[in-house]
Amino acid sequence: MNRPYSKALKCLQDFGLRPTRQRLALAKILFDGDDRHVTAEVLHNEVNGTGAKVSLATIYNTLHQFTEAGLLKEVILDSNRTYFDTNISDHHHIFFKEDEILADLTSEDLVISSLPEVPEGKKISAVNVVIHMENS
Repeated sequence: MNRPYSKALKCLQDFGLRPTRQRLALAKILFDGDDRHVTAEVLHNEVNGTGAKVSLATIYNTLHQFTEAGLLKEVILDSNRTYFDTNISDHHHIFFKEDEILADLTSEDLVISSLPEVPEGKKISAVNVVIHMENS
């Protein structure tokens, strides 16, 4: 039988992160279920709803640490809105503005036929597309 934090603990250890109390609490919420897109504020409400008390600043710091370690992808929609994605595979996104829902698009759903010329000494490390949808 698995202990309640065994999946979160393994996840952190696999990516070389020390399993602090805060990291374990956040990893459990983020990685124990299906892939999802969360903002720091939503995660703050969820973790505090479990009884664990973690400041919003700690959540932002931890989300950025998880992103740097490769556990999450950061999806920046605009200067005021950032989501963190637990699906780290190559894919794109569609954002439904009125519902504030970010959804995955597979690479097969969006075909990019060409990219700009790459300057000498540089290489493309990623291509991320976010399609913004709103009611007409």
